[in-house]
Amino acid sequence: MATSPSPAGYDPRDWPPFAVTVDLVVLTVRDGALSALVIRRGEEPYLGCLALPGGFVREAESLDRAAARELAEETGLAELPVHLEQLATYGTVDRDPRMRVISVAYLALAPDLPAPRAGGDAVAAAWTPVAALLPALFPSVPHPAATGAALAFDHARILADGVERARAKLEYSPLAAAFCPVQFTVGELRRVYEAVWGVALDPRNFHRKVTGTPGFLIPVGDTTARQGGRPAQLFRLGDVTLLNPPMLRPA
Repeated sequence: MATSPSPAGYDPRDWPPFAVTVDLVVLTVRDGALSALVIRRGEEPYLGCLALPGGFVREAESLDRAAARELAEETGLAELPVHLEQLATYGTVDRDPRMRVISVAYLALAPDLPAPRAGGDAVAAAWTPVAALLPALFPSVPHPAATGAALAFDHARILADGVERARAKLEYSPLAAAFCPVQFTVGELRRVYEAVWGVALDPRNFHRKVTGTPGFLIPVGDTTARQGGRPAQLFRLGDVTLLNPPMLRPA
């Protein structure tokens, strides 16, 4: 591949080489629990350990494209979920034992996604309750069985940062609807807040808040009984971008 000449007086060999990776915090709500997509590594370092999906950025490959490729290769999910944003950049000197590696992390949120299929350098891929990976984030939730192993690299920190970003965004944005189907009930939306925040919410108070927030929920004129019990009203997401007043997390 042809390369453009370096500016006069500049020699890239004067600077140490760095590698760039992408890591993905992919969150969804499954069986009422906030769950993260994790893989089991099939290569060193951290052979056999759990990790977030991700990998090295190739030459002439954009960060977004690298994230999509790694997600497809390691989990079989060919397309990025509905909501995707850059989370943060991680550059601790010793975060990777192989060499100096800078990682750009992405946060992806979506409704219940299909079971992943491992590939690439991952020998397994699965949705795992975050409470099993990071129990300290869910002190008031009965914890499922712990995974028994720490996440590789600094992925526990990256996952915790992704969960906190999601929790904060639920307060002031309509992001909770990204975990719901296109048409959803207030009860389904409430269970998203409860799963992400790790708290129980009063159903009547929650219903009053979300239906009273201008532009948040739009009735579709239909009902559903898919959650059991009597039929519940269906809504779709409105055109609001900021919730006013915000949906504050319980203290």
